[in-house]
Amino acid sequence: MISALFLVFLAVVYRIATAIIVQGGGSAWLSNFAPLAAIALCSAIYFPRKYKFAVPFAALLVSDVVLDFYYGASLFDPLIFCRYFAFALVGLLGLAISRRVSLKTIVPASLAGSALFYAITNAFSWLTDPGYVKNLAGLIQALTVGLPQYGATPTWMFFRNSLVSDLLFTLLFVACMSLSRRPSALSAGAARPLPN
Repeated sequence: MISALFLVFLAVVYRIATAIIVQGGGSAWLSNFAPLAAIALCSAIYFPRKYKFAVPFAALLVSDVVLDFYYGASLFDPLIFCRYFAFALVGLLGLAISRRVSLKTIVPASLAGSALFYAITNAFSWLTDPGYVKNLAGLIQALTVGLPQYGATPTWMFFRNSLVSDLLFTLLFVACMSLSRRPSALSAGAARPLPN
């Protein structure tokens, strides 16, 4: 589990660093290339009960505090609460598949978690941001290009980057958990006496 926790820590550091790089005029392709949904999904699947939601919410909170301080934004913005709600739903998706974990279940769940997070947060932006017209065209704008004043990165690129980063992180997380379980399984097998 130590390697998985370290991976979550690296993801938090990475989220903060890439957000600052993009804000500073860096590569737009890094926008939202942060595996938030994957952290929620994998933590709910693999971590012990007391860490299933504590670890991902702590990771999100730490990165939000740092980034909100950097941007001069409020941590109590309604969009932040919406993000945490979407994050919790992705964690519940992880709980739902935690008893039958395989690549056949975790890969589609990772993609579904990314899509769920994206749809909820962008629909909320559409509902609450006065820059969007409150009709189908405004919703499509929120889900595809966003508002021009928020930068040159369209929202569909945020979604693409979320999908890719969540999938990569999920596969890395599964690999870390598999590798960390392998030595304990080998030592348990070695401790068993051999049959005569």
